[in-house]
Amino acid sequence: MWRFLLRTLWQRLWLLVFISIISHAVIHLAPGQPTEVDPMNPMMKAADIARIRQAFHLDDPFYLQYWHWLGDLLSGELKSFRDGLPVLPKIWDRFKNSLPLFLSTTLIVWTLSFPTGIHAAVTRGSRYDRATTFLAYALISVPGFFLSYMLILAMVQIFHMPVIGLRTFGSEGSPWHLQVMDRLWHLVIPSLMAALTGIAVLSRYVRSQMLEVIDQDYVRTARAKGLDEDTVVYGHALRNALLPFVTMFGFLVPGLISGSVIFEQIFAWPGLGQLGYEAILSRDFPMILTLNFIAAVLTLLGILVSDVLYALVDPRIRVE
Repeated sequence: MWRFLLRTLWQRLWLLVFISIISHAVIHLAPGQPTEVDPMNPMMKAADIARIRQAFHLDDPFYLQYWHWLGDLLSGELKSFRDGLPVLPKIWDRFKNSLPLFLSTTLIVWTLSFPTGIHAAVTRGSRYDRATTFLAYALISVPGFFLSYMLILAMVQIFHMPVIGLRTFGSEGSPWHLQVMDRLWHLVIPSLMAALTGIAVLSRYVRSQMLEVIDQDYVRTARAKGLDEDTVVYGHALRNALLPFVTMFGFLVPGLISGSVIFEQIFAWPGLGQLGYEAILSRDFPMILTLNFIAAVLTLLGILVSDVLYALVDPRIRVE
């Protein structure tokens, strides 16, 4: 197992270097330059633009720009084109906002999807199965941003409850327990809206996987031995149906950056997704490259965790 981990880590490291080079090339080949962004200063002179390009190495060859970016990133001195502030502290501040939203959304999706999909598979063809199927396809078809706007209008106009931002305006001086409740309230609505489509999609996957294994010979044998239905379903069928979801688990980690861009914009949630969106609009190359690099690290790390979990869960797999 340790040889497998070391070999995989070495391969992932070289893959990460290759991804960073390709990402750097693609971003710099895109049309437009940071000095062409209108909000910087429409009255800026050519000499000022030349100094900015020299300060950020924009006139250097591609490979030199890559080395400058990588060296500044590793030393912690990489600065944003947009405001001249260090990139990593800005990402860390947004990360602390995105992490609760990501964890709560993931928890809601995986907690509700499995009971819904399992019960739909066990009661195949029942009213519950047809109702959940219709609801799932309806949630997949209706855009999440439309439902979010409708919910915001309902909360504000009917119930007069604020749902935008991290906290209610003016609540900073309230007692600590009221501030905690306010933060939780502002977290619940975006998490639920971001989780709706995930619940609909994942519950369909769970139902499909359970239907594949629920009629297998070993499941019928377990029933023939006199085991109760819960043991048959959760102890035998579900254990084998979980294998594809172990692989899927590795692709959840990059969602920390890209999974909630739309909902962060709608609910004015200052997270990593919103930071990346703003960086793209302003052509902030250091910020875009760093966020893309972090997303690649999270993706490769998630896949590594999935490989290890898959080897532990499935006894048929043997790592040499």
